[in-house]
Amino acid sequence: MLEHLFGSGARVKLLRLFLNHPQSSYYVRELTRLAKLQINAVRRELENLEEWGIIVGSQKNPNPVISEGAKAPAKGRPVKAAKGSGGQEKKYYQANVNYVLFPELKALMLKAQLLLEHDLIKKIGSLGAVKYLALTGIFVGFIGAPTDLFIVGSVNKDKLTKLIRRFERELNYEINFTLMPLSEYQYRKDITDRFLYSILENKKIVVVDNFKT
Repeated sequence: MLEHLFGSGARVKLLRLFLNHPQSSYYVRELTRLAKLQINAVRRELENLEEWGIIVGSQKNPNPVISEGAKAPAKGRPVKAAKGSGGQEKKYYQANVNYVLFPELKALMLKAQLLLEHDLIKKIGSLGAVKYLALTGIFVGFIGAPTDLFIVGSVNKDKLTKLIRRFERELNYEINFTLMPLSEYQYRKDITDRFLYSILENKKIVVVDNFKT
């Protein structure tokens, strides 16, 4: 859908990444990995987005983060700029939050994602008898959630897996899902299972709840 509007699937993937994470900065090879795109396509679209003012590029990482396990630089010693494969300094790219249409673009991406999520939920319902379905994790910004999609009921797992993998490509991120038979759900609830309650008692969007009927 958005590919037809923006004229490029690669552009949509990069826009979604930048607009959903406006405080993060990325270099080219990092974007090829995250968006699962060819490097030439990434470079071409970055040039376009930067020219239009939607993103900004810098030779200096505006959000330097010391990765876990890495040594911090000695006090008073400057941090060296990261180098690319050709020995040149990496160029970092970040969403331009001051772009005049930034709020509209972000809202458009959100609406498109909601439509995809709605379609995903509808298709899951067609795979079997769904008793309970909740969106959590990446769908609600719950970092550290044990799953992103929690389903209770009788659903064909192979068909569900294929469906999820297809939507992963459209949404451009991995979806961890949990499918639990009703008998297992009831048992886990009776014993106050930690995994189950970490889902039920945390941030989520309940889409189907036939326990109430």
